[in-house]
Amino acid sequence: MIPIGHYLFVSLALFIIGVIGVLTRRNVIIILMSIELILNAVNINLVAFSRHWANVDGQIFTLFIITDAAAEAAVGLGIIIAFFKNRETVLADEMDLLKW
Repeated sequence: MIPIGHYLFVSLALFIIGVIGVLTRRNVIIILMSIELILNAVNINLVAFSRHWANVDGQIFTLFIITDAAAEAAVGLGIIIAFFKNRETVLADEMDLLKW
């Protein structure tokens, strides 16, 4: 059996990579992928602690997070495609369409 510390280390690594991707990248697609990495890090934590405490609540909550991530990816990619058709760019700096 793998100790819980190993799962927490992998989760921390994914979370740090995701945060760095969100903060340093300008491409919106890469930002969305980084958000998915952050959500997967949270899922690993929930499943690890759920297994550690012999409780299924964390695993059920993980299913809701996966569903939310799929909806976020679908809506986000739809918005990006629509924006690309209008502006021909996917850079976050160029997305000022809703500014006053």
